[in-house]
Amino acid sequence: MYSEVFNLLDFIRKSPSPWHTAVTAGASLEDTAFSELDWRGQWSLEPGKSYFTKVYGSALFAFSIGEGSLIGKNSLRLAAAHTDFPGFRIKPTAGIIKDDYGLLNIEGYGGAILYSWLDRPLSVAGKVVIQGKDALNPDVRLIDFARPLITIPSLAIHMNKKVNDGIALNKQRDMLPLAAVFDGVADKNFWDEIIAAEAGISTDELLSYELNIYPYEGGCQMGIAGELISSPRLDNMTSVVACVEAIKQSHGNGLNVIALFDNEEVGSRTKQGAASANLMQLLERIYECLGYNKTQLWQGINGGFMLSVDVAHGMHPNHPDKSDPTNKVLLNGGVVIKQSASQSYASDAEGVAIVKSLCREAGIAFQQYVNRADMPGGATLGSIASTQVPIRTIDVGVPILGMHSAREVMGASDQNALFELIRTLFNYTAV
Repeated sequence: MYSEVFNLLDFIRKSPSPWHTAVTAGASLEDTAFSELDWRGQWSLEPGKSYFTKVYGSALFAFSIGEGSLIGKNSLRLAAAHTDFPGFRIKPTAGIIKDDYGLLNIEGYGGAILYSWLDRPLSVAGKVVIQGKDALNPDVRLIDFARPLITIPSLAIHMNKKVNDGIALNKQRDMLPLAAVFDGVADKNFWDEIIAAEAGISTDELLSYELNIYPYEGGCQMGIAGELISSPRLDNMTSVVACVEAIKQSHGNGLNVIALFDNEEVGSRTKQGAASANLMQLLERIYECLGYNKTQLWQGINGGFMLSVDVAHGMHPNHPDKSDPTNKVLLNGGVVIKQSASQSYASDAEGVAIVKSLCREAGIAFQQYVNRADMPGGATLGSIASTQVPIRTIDVGVPILGMHSAREVMGASDQNALFELIRTLFNYTAV
């Protein structure tokens, strides 16, 4: 179990933003004989080879082409996850000076649990964009301060006597990070100067940026027997890592694909999100490069299967009443199969049966999740992606506590169970 935990925590440490996640995943794939393709270029593909391509910097597709036909039933297998996580993005012209305090102007990204971000050492990572060879080809650079840089201080209980009765935090007023204390001389452009220095450029060269805040403290193994993992970004790096490691060990016939989309936490409706045409475009290009026609592509899709991989809600030990009374999900209980009558999860009965059968044949622990009937719950990318590529899809993931907190908790053995499920799907030989 230790190697799986180490791999997960190491990947999380190297992936403080969606753009860094795509780079980290790409580097891991390249180390195992995957060749990188330019998303905008002309492709030449060969059976028996494996490839990956980055899409708009923060999404990534990887695929392994078997020696067999790509048009038979069960010849196309996919696993999809997302590279982003809830938190905060830094606005343009972000520097705010209040009585010698240097603050940053931010906006929320996704549905973060706000109070969990207070009083922590935080850092900043993302991309900066500078002038390139011409106006239509800017230069993009990734930066990661990788040190305790900012914090969001809470208000002392002496100044808010009812804080333990619950407090409504306002993102514009209460969640501005403290970045500096000046000695009477402060420049309102201090933040641009800090970014430029980190990127090794002048402030005049800085044209724009997309930077997110992340908890600086790394993840760790914990629990009396080391049976738990506490870490930022378990949602959804657990799924990204399982997808990447599984495709690296893919050796089945047919076509195996992982799709790591961005922007799931804000609805997926972006050019790099699951609601885009990118996955369909990818499959069309692969089939065309290998000499298949449009009808044969649809045969592959109609007979294929996709896992939508995202975290699930584990039963909370202090609030078991928040879980469904007959489908209680426990940490270290195995892969979670997620269902919803509203189709916020894409699973159907046949898909559930397929995953259960794969788990039983491979000896993988599994459990089932549904929301309480009076709690609508969340959604993920499965239902969205399967409208663009109409393939049978089922939602699975590892159970966690504190979903969307700055720091989440999972069972250490569940990561391996998820990896084994995806690997089993990719290498399965149907009768």
